[in-house]
Amino acid sequence: MIDKLGMSGLAGIVLLLAGLGFIGLYYWQVAVGLALVLVGIALIAKGLITSVMQSFGMF
Repeated sequence: MIDKLGMSGLAGIVLLLAGLGFIGLYYWQVAVGLALVLVGIALIAKGLITSVMQSFGMF
């Protein structure tokens, strides 16, 4: 997985988790809401990418 993300992708994930953890220290309800939004966006992006790949006959 690391070889597919690259160093910038890995750094982005670390920063995202660190920011979410920092918010969670003070406002855990907001952190849970942000985590749900991020998971939702990731699922939408995965669906879009899968759909585009299928339309090109790659998947």
